[in-house]
Amino acid sequence: MFAFTTGLRSTSGEYRDDNQDSLYASALSAFVADGVGGHAGGDVASSAVTIRIAATLDATHGLVRSDDRLRELVAIANAELATRSRRDPALAGLATTFTGIFSDGAVIRIAHLGDSRAYRLRAGELTQMTRDDSLVQELVESGRLTSEQAKVHPYRSVVMEVLTGDPEDGRALHLATDAPQVGDRWLLTSDGLTDYVPLELVRECLGSDAHPQDVADLLVETAVALQAHDNISVVVADVMEAEAEPPYLPAFAGAAALDPASAGEL
Repeated sequence: MFAFTTGLRSTSGEYRDDNQDSLYASALSAFVADGVGGHAGGDVASSAVTIRIAATLDATHGLVRSDDRLRELVAIANAELATRSRRDPALAGLATTFTGIFSDGAVIRIAHLGDSRAYRLRAGELTQMTRDDSLVQELVESGRLTSEQAKVHPYRSVVMEVLTGDPEDGRALHLATDAPQVGDRWLLTSDGLTDYVPLELVRECLGSDAHPQDVADLLVETAVALQAHDNISVVVADVMEAEAEPPYLPAFAGAAALDPASAGEL
């Protein structure tokens, strides 16, 4: 069976007072959630979704065996956002992106909503495995903007699809599958990395033989050095072959790591 060896790192960066990103990684799944900047409770939104999905995964030791189960996981987490906003009117409008990979031991499932990204490095080739749900992406695809213009467009941060607690959010969830190969290296990241670090430099960092944790550290430190004006969060996950179900060993970073619930107080 296939499993992951992972490393994760999240920082508020040099220009933000708080961290609205949340990360999770284990031997069978990894995900990133980026609380939508400028909205109330972005840190609460990303943390709530991350921790709720992690807690639900606990019941099956991290295994996700179908797309229906993956949709259910995201729907449960999305309902948590609705509960939080009902309890606290100050959290009205909370929202978050979500991008994750989930292994059942044979297949990797990808779930995505928003402008966080998943990349796969295979045999030296870096492939973006998700499509940004953003205004500028739509403008690029329609031919009204070039990719270079999109990078500096005043509305480049406008995200068209996110989790908000509305049951309809799940309709926009993008699902895909990938047949893993030993040696594949996955990157899950908030836009604080990809908005500031050229993809060729990202590919170069990922191409290192270093442990995933060292690579995650290097990517974040590179973004900080390039004066990223956003939170920066990455998970690096290497595909390995495991003879038996690997130890679960979940880990959190970012806003989720500061929530007592991530220590099991669910």
